[in-house]
Amino acid sequence: METPAATGRAQIVTLTMNPALDITTSVGVVRPTDKLRCSATRYDPGGGGINVARIARVLGASVLAVFPAGGSHGGLVTSLLSDAEVPFVRIPIEAQTRESFTVNETSTGQQYRFVLPGPQLTVPEQEQCLDQLRVAAETAGFVVASGSLPPGVPADYYQRVADICQQLGVPLILDTSGGGLQHISSGVFLLKASVRELRECVGRRLATEPEQFAAAHELIDRGRAQVVVASLGPYGALLATRHTSQRFSAVPMRSGSGVGAGDAMVAAITVALSRGWPLAKSVRLGIAAGSAKLMTPGTAVCERADVERLFDLVAEPLDV
Repeated sequence: METPAATGRAQIVTLTMNPALDITTSVGVVRPTDKLRCSATRYDPGGGGINVARIARVLGASVLAVFPAGGSHGGLVTSLLSDAEVPFVRIPIEAQTRESFTVNETSTGQQYRFVLPGPQLTVPEQEQCLDQLRVAAETAGFVVASGSLPPGVPADYYQRVADICQQLGVPLILDTSGGGLQHISSGVFLLKASVRELRECVGRRLATEPEQFAAAHELIDRGRAQVVVASLGPYGALLATRHTSQRFSAVPMRSGSGVGAGDAMVAAITVALSRGWPLAKSVRLGIAAGSAKLMTPGTAVCERADVERLFDLVAEPLDV
């Protein structure tokens, strides 16, 4: 069990069940069959919760990233986190940690993202992740569970995470998709979702803003989450609580790498909440961080100064 710099009380504990070694490169034109001569390669530690921890640390929060990792890729992920001085607890696994591969096509500005499924975790490895999360969460202000579940991990795994957080009285912020999202029935404080993920939850098209708000309130009324933040990319975000519906505009930005923008949003919202900020102000910081992430290469973290500058450009929300 590796626990570099994992001493003291962390404001924010993140769980990443399917971390990745993020690889980013560029090429002039992407063509089938041809050998594509790429530019220099960038390596970053990746996966939802790891990205959240990296950005939350940049924004000044104390963090602890909990994740399983194995093989040479897992070793490089932990080495990169150590270099970045991000505290973590690594649960060793037998299988190889996955890679995620991003290719930027410089002639068009298009981006191609190849995301591999990840390793098979044994049942004891899955249980050890929960055990380590429980220990870390006992003194945490917030827990963030973010990212996909790897193959073989039951779809109700994040519900078990929610149950642990409920038992400990720690607010859980969840950002996931697929079965891991659909099998959540209770215990989430804040659910961050895209419109596609909201659609997965309620089984409807959600073509209009009123329909999107209705879906968010449906999740709240069913007790699956207390708060829902729906990210709309370049169109801003929606915030729903039991008694309110608010719409936020985006910051106008030049197009850039969208890799990790959602994680940046989650990180900043969590940091703001840990400071005692109200929800609406926290979401504004989240929008600023997601926008700042567009200014960075690959999965590099955004700069705190950029987040703070862009925060001043995020307008107050409109009540709907």
